[in-house]
Amino acid sequence: MWTPTTRAQHSRAGLRYGSDLTDAEWALLEPLLPAPRRCGRPRRWPLREVVNAISYVLRCSCPWRSLPKDLPPWRTAYRWFARLRDAGTWEAMNFALVMADRERVGRGASPSAAVMDSQSVRTTEAGGPRGYDAGKKVWGRKRHALADTDGRALVLRAHPACVQDRDGAVPLLKASRGLYPFIERAFADAGYAARRVAEATLIVVGIVRRRAGQVGFAVQPRRWVVERTFAWLGRNRRLARDFEATIASATAFLYAASAMLLTRRLGRSM
Repeated sequence: MWTPTTRAQHSRAGLRYGSDLTDAEWALLEPLLPAPRRCGRPRRWPLREVVNAISYVLRCSCPWRSLPKDLPPWRTAYRWFARLRDAGTWEAMNFALVMADRERVGRGASPSAAVMDSQSVRTTEAGGPRGYDAGKKVWGRKRHALADTDGRALVLRAHPACVQDRDGAVPLLKASRGLYPFIERAFADAGYAARRVAEATLIVVGIVRRRAGQVGFAVQPRRWVVERTFAWLGRNRRLARDFEATIASATAFLYAASAMLLTRRLGRSM
């Protein structure tokens, strides 16, 4: 609930842009980013400003070329985004922040249960792999998410929307084994009721079905958690559509959005 206390806690009025990092948030992210090299030309732009530029693009959904003049040049910001994308830094950053946030609330660093679902979004003329989701009637890409029972994004993947949920779930579950080996059970909807999903890993996939005689919309146990995760990520306007030409960039922006969400949450608790 919004109260004067919570409004003051969440306010970012003192920042240059609302997407900029506070000192507490930068203290969390700095150890997770590449350190300056001992030799070679010094960095012209502080890495904090580069992350602020990437966060601005993510939050406001402006083209790279339209970055404000008081942020690093768009070529510098994009080069760093691509470098962190190719090195898997966004995923590693999200992994570290998930564990830190779980420990903050007194839970084990690695979850034992998860919730799985997908979201289909339209793409633009940027090109890249895409497909048609006949169920949602969407031409574009599908985002797959595996979240813990509190809604923190654990594993995120993007692929053409024509890939069925039961097919997209197999690599998602397999990718989770190296990062979160203690997950024993995953909850999902009836679209994942397939033998190849159940036998993909040692994770027991529990299907949460609609109640008998249900008419219209109703909140389903467990399944609403990952829907809320997509809503949290959707606050970043870059994710309103899939503007990326590559699957790698689409996935990197998903992890960046999740990392920024956790960074703000942890920064307010410091």
